[in-house]
Amino acid sequence: MTSQATPPPGLPAPPPLGASALPAGTYDGTVVLVTGGGSGLGRAIAAEFGRLGAALMLVGRTAARLDAARRELAEECGTPVATAVGDIRDPERVAAAFDACEAGLGSRPEVLVNNAAANFPVPAEELSPNGWRAVVDVTLTGTWFATREFARRHLAAGTPGSVVNVGASYAWTGGPGFAASAAAKAGVKNLVETLAVEWGPYGIRVNGLVPGLMPHEDMTTDIRGTLARAGDPDARQPALRVGRPRELGWAATFLASPYARFVSGHTLVVDGANWQRRTLVNDPVVPVRDQLGRGPFRP
Repeated sequence: MTSQATPPPGLPAPPPLGASALPAGTYDGTVVLVTGGGSGLGRAIAAEFGRLGAALMLVGRTAARLDAARRELAEECGTPVATAVGDIRDPERVAAAFDACEAGLGSRPEVLVNNAAANFPVPAEELSPNGWRAVVDVTLTGTWFATREFARRHLAAGTPGSVVNVGASYAWTGGPGFAASAAAKAGVKNLVETLAVEWGPYGIRVNGLVPGLMPHEDMTTDIRGTLARAGDPDARQPALRVGRPRELGWAATFLASPYARFVSGHTLVVDGANWQRRTLVNDPVVPVRDQLGRGPFRP
């Protein structure tokens, strides 16, 4: 009789919510602006900066979400939190959000986290022109407008700054079912590498941050449905668990911190090695339409 092998344990769970990866007070006196900061991963990132002493500026399109996040983060972190309703696709509204940050918190942001993005799964042949524009305009163009506004203010003042762009691993690999988002995120990754060189001489660092599967309340119904059809998400990660949003926040606070001042132009993937997974024998190909539960294409 052979004994059954003990299943591997996977990667250990992270420290508890509220722990910090950097010394207390690392961001005392620092203003951090987070786009899409009212919920989901953006809120989780903002919370980790706040726990380290940063004053927070949350920018988003939904006032109710921003107001709730402002109250919750001010209580959790004990630091000033301001908000601005704005659409990053509009450069004038981006500038207004930065003006509101300076008026409300008394300083231009020293750190910008470009988290806002748009995404939904769809077979490429069904992706409409409006759908394409909606995803690319928020994810790539909006990221550019916010980054440009941030840099122009620091260049004019002669002050250093740090930008963290939230990306996606399919910027390297392509993303079947997510053609618009994959193309936009590839552009975001390229901005990281381009702008880090261009603005480095002026003290502005630009880095990227890629989350793995980290379930949160902002996930769309379509994406939730796709994950539900795939089965146990933990078993589908080399870590044998999904990520926790705070793990992305800890990585963001490091990349923007004084301890990473020689790190620029880099994209850090926080996904337990999932994007690098390969198998000895490839699984059978399942068309994207089948993966999304769609029937035959009808023009």
